[in-house]
Amino acid sequence: MTSSSSTIVTSIARRPRTDSFIARFARHRGALLGAALLLAVILLALGAGLLYPGNPLRIVATPEIWPFSDTAYPLGTDAMGRDIAAMIAHGARATLLIGLVAAAAATAIGVTVGALAAWMGGWVEEVLMRLTELFQIIPNVVFVLTVVSVLGPHIENITLAVGLVSWPPIARLTRAEFLSLKEREFVQACRAVALNPLRIIFGEILPNALPPVIVMASLVVAGAILYESVVSFLGLGDPNIASWGRMVGEGRSLIRSSWYLSAVPGVAIMLVVLALNLVGDGLNDALNPKLRKR
Repeated sequence: MTSSSSTIVTSIARRPRTDSFIARFARHRGALLGAALLLAVILLALGAGLLYPGNPLRIVATPEIWPFSDTAYPLGTDAMGRDIAAMIAHGARATLLIGLVAAAAATAIGVTVGALAAWMGGWVEEVLMRLTELFQIIPNVVFVLTVVSVLGPHIENITLAVGLVSWPPIARLTRAEFLSLKEREFVQACRAVALNPLRIIFGEILPNALPPVIVMASLVVAGAILYESVVSFLGLGDPNIASWGRMVGEGRSLIRSSWYLSAVPGVAIMLVVLALNLVGDGLNDALNPKLRKR
């Protein structure tokens, strides 16, 4: 009876952590809307090959068919006669791929730099923070355009350039979190028993510092998508893939006669960035330690 009672008490005690995160996130209606929009875009990207097989950049019909005027091409065709719906679906792959990979690279660099700066201190912290400031004073768009111009307009180079300009905010946030956590009692206790520093960093401090970093990373994804759109809009995108930013750039010359050429991919970019920001707000509410204590 005693063991069963303790099991029930333990299960009840464990329940609020999982439930509290889900409940806090679900309470944020904007976050639920953002998550639904993001899920729809992910499903569209995953199913692009089934919905629109073949090369989305091939010419399939007469140019400039307006949206909803032909059931075969619900979003119309562009100035070259390419299916806009197919390019939107396949472009979702490139957009999400660049955003997620660039954000992952920026998070890895930022967390490493911020953690080392806070833990090591001294001249190591000075060098790493000055390096971070150096990347912050360089105009991000100019840096991305320069890297892509030098290395070539390929999706790998665009992702690399976006990742390189996106890590400084994460590094500064990680450093601040580490500085506030490394003097806590549980860290001091780990040091007192001569625990391996790497185990203290990755096993004790980093898990407690991750919640705000995760929120920042979701916003970095949105920023990465906008950077890719700017690069493609200016004609430096990968010519071999469908890209929303490239579609906006190619349609701007016909903005007066066929405004939908830029409006359709522009709305797609706006919705994805809005969804990511809403999800970021929801994650902030769900992972905020102060809110968790209420």
